[in-house]
Amino acid sequence: MKQNALMNPVLIAGCVIVMTGFAIRASFGVFQIPIAAEFGWMRADFSLAIAIQNLAWGIGQPIFGAIAEKIGDRKAIIAGALFYATGLLLSAGATTPLEHQMYEILVGFGIAGTGFGVILAVVGRASSDENRSMSLAIATAAGSAGQVFGAPLAEYILSFMTWEQTFMVFAGVILSVLMVLPMMRSPITAPKAELQETMGATLKRAFKDPSYSLIFLGFFSCGYQLAFITAHFPALVTEMSGPIAQGSWLAGFGITTTSTLGAIAISLIGLANIGGTLFAGYLGKRYSKKYLLAGIYTGRTIIAAAFIMMPITPTTVVIFSICMGSLWLATVPLTSGLVAHLYGLRYMGTLYGIVFFSHQLGSFLGVWLGGALYDIYGTYTYVWWVGVGVSAFSAIIHLPIKENRPAVTA
Repeated sequence: MKQNALMNPVLIAGCVIVMTGFAIRASFGVFQIPIAAEFGWMRADFSLAIAIQNLAWGIGQPIFGAIAEKIGDRKAIIAGALFYATGLLLSAGATTPLEHQMYEILVGFGIAGTGFGVILAVVGRASSDENRSMSLAIATAAGSAGQVFGAPLAEYILSFMTWEQTFMVFAGVILSVLMVLPMMRSPITAPKAELQETMGATLKRAFKDPSYSLIFLGFFSCGYQLAFITAHFPALVTEMSGPIAQGSWLAGFGITTTSTLGAIAISLIGLANIGGTLFAGYLGKRYSKKYLLAGIYTGRTIIAAAFIMMPITPTTVVIFSICMGSLWLATVPLTSGLVAHLYGLRYMGTLYGIVFFSHQLGSFLGVWLGGALYDIYGTYTYVWWVGVGVSAFSAIIHLPIKENRPAVTA
């Protein structure tokens, strides 16, 4: 039975899980400097760990999507939470870059099991056709809500705990989301032809469609920009925006150091994205998703280029965070909704998971390249311009997508 988009218990539970998982994930950039300082690691060492985390997330996403569709959504989420917590606990005891990098594989799989790929598929099936676009947007916006408090919370905990203890606290937090699993009951709602179609036949149908390949390629830049900014923007702000002058308007909000501003910037991005993502969901059921996606990537290109060409100051950091944040995860409900529209709901988790792998390839490159080029040149400018270029590429590549749904053979 269909329920109102805002009263659906599946949607509520999904929002809690995504919000918690993304709050922890969004905080990793805050640990960049403390961990490197304690062990004397190069910036690329920690960056590679987060890059591996993102790659493992991408590899795990279609796997957990298939697990959810074959043996149950809740079992996939339980497995994801256990991977997540185990990875955090082991990372807390890591003393070498290699240890940290290997343990981040577990964290990446954990994010895959508790993140968008599994949750959006469940929410999509539990929503009516009329409410689906907005339901996906609400679940996506919940991830942004986690980002709002994730980085500042980590910064606050680090003021009286070590980074190792903070990781342990986060391990307990991610396990706590399992309490909402009784609400995650979603019937499979799909046309008869879709229910009779095998996973293999669905995948073959998607792989033969050029539009699916374009969606896959277009999602790359989203991952590149989001992961690079999440992992490196706090450090970039700390080192490049200059001291916050006494009497500055930011000081009136309690922001007195660039370290605090770096964490707040990630929070501002998440806050702005709540409205941006909900608005994207609203537009997604009224207008062409491919043109909306092209517009979002065009906006990102302009915003990122303008920021790096101007002097980086505390004020421009705030402006950039709000502007980029409004487009941050707006691509997710539109991309997942486009996959559901073109190929159906039955295997949406697997199909979106494969597309999401492209996103995570971009994430891996953005995080790793950010650290590697910083160590070589002492600046993030070069890797930032790569992000501008791939964003422009995504804006263009969405235009040829055909939004008419391929026929399903019984």
